[in-house]
Amino acid sequence: MIRQQAARLVACRRGTAAVELAMLLPALATLIVGGIYAGLLVYSIAGLHSAVEQAARCYSVSATQCSDSSTVQTYAQNQYHGISTPTFIVSTASCGHQVSGTVTIAFSAVLTEVSVPVSATSCFP
Repeated sequence: MIRQQAARLVACRRGTAAVELAMLLPALATLIVGGIYAGLLVYSIAGLHSAVEQAARCYSVSATQCSDSSTVQTYAQNQYHGISTPTFIVSTASCGHQVSGTVTIAFSAVLTEVSVPVSATSCFP
């Protein structure tokens, strides 16, 4: 009697899909969330580079809109699209008008927090 029940239990295929899903779901969720975080990081890096380039150009070309360093910093803040709030440094270098931006992007993982420092510099003659 017990042998028949054990043999039937071993031969039973019901629930195998649920067990397979339970085994694969954590890895699949990690890949999806990691892909989203990677996309947000790339988006923020591209936004920082674009903001720095546009601010350096504005500082060199448009004397009315970007007349001093504080207006250039405000202009760069308005041009930035991404996660967190960067800090911009405006200076006059040998290459022309230079704008640098730095931001630290933090991602919360399940057990830890990952911080990625990002910086960009642009100089426009």
